[in-house]
Amino acid sequence: MNKQSTAKPPVWFWVVSVLALLWNLMGVMNYLGTAFMKEAMKAEMTPAQVELIENTPAWVTAAFAIAVWFGAAGCIGLLLRKKWAKSALALSLVGVIVQMGYSFFMTNASEVYGQTEAVIIPLMVIIIAVLLVFFARLSERKTWIA
Repeated sequence: MNKQSTAKPPVWFWVVSVLALLWNLMGVMNYLGTAFMKEAMKAEMTPAQVELIENTPAWVTAAFAIAVWFGAAGCIGLLLRKKWAKSALALSLVGVIVQMGYSFFMTNASEVYGQTEAVIIPLMVIIIAVLLVFFARLSERKTWIA
């Protein structure tokens, strides 16, 4: 019988894990809003914004889906103290990098949305995704997840 012991995580582990889940759930809502955007929502956008959204390739939308769904799953895994959370968060990071790489280097998003929406927020998303992978690695090393 191979039973792996786990250490009791500190309170801040739970705080970070819950905040990370809430962050990723906001990403899920953003994805669902984008994937199932209604015409009324498009009517409130500029023609350039609608064009940018409508011309997004399927592989970028898939990367977006991977980023948010694996991110949310990874955070649930952290809360359940499961080792697979690290892999889920790593896959989420890959999705984030692919999606944001497309946005930064293959579109005119900064012209269409402005610096805050097209540069600052995406950089923040990348940084948080990286930090969550490091947090999961630390959690595994400290045996808070197993």
